[in-house]
Amino acid sequence: MTINYPGGKPFIQTTKSNEKKFSMTHSNRGMSLENEINLSNQFYLNNHIAVIHKKPTPIQIVNVDYPKRAAAKITEAYFKQPSTTDYNGVFKGKYIDFDAKETKNKTSFPLHNIHEHQINHLKECINVGGVGFFIIRFTSNKNKETYVVPAKYIFKYWDNQLNGSKSIKKDFLMNNGYLIPQKLNPVLPYLSAVDQMLTDNNY
Repeated sequence: MTINYPGGKPFIQTTKSNEKKFSMTHSNRGMSLENEINLSNQFYLNNHIAVIHKKPTPIQIVNVDYPKRAAAKITEAYFKQPSTTDYNGVFKGKYIDFDAKETKNKTSFPLHNIHEHQINHLKECINVGGVGFFIIRFTSNKNKETYVVPAKYIFKYWDNQLNGSKSIKKDFLMNNGYLIPQKLNPVLPYLSAVDQMLTDNNY
């Protein structure tokens, strides 16, 4: 299936036109982390700890194949607008909004993994009193390390890209973020890190 961004940042550029395509393979790199967050969110909901959901992305269907009368397969679709961030909800009376990212880099997190509309959205959320952050996972070794990083730290690097580095050192994220502990239930207890971030008033 082909999904195109009419006005969003491209993952793959087509050769036929200026339309921008979304690579399903690129997106699936984050499925492991996404699944862990989704399972954890269900745990939090079932136990009345928080209400957090993955945001749906509005899609306009363009072409559909009907291999059988009773079956239909979408072959081409367009994102109606760039998505904002992956998740939002309420925790301890606060609106939270965040995105999840993964990298195979061992020592840094590349800023090209983040999109401008995500930065702008989180800035707006924070400006009106919300809590914004990123969940960043390093997958370069068997012991995956996952951090909750307050969005304000990402903003500084993003806004200085033209004058500085195109990535953020892992050491910086370790020192300014919150390591998410490994646990069985929930599988990714990221709200433990968020709770500490709120306690520190570090958002």
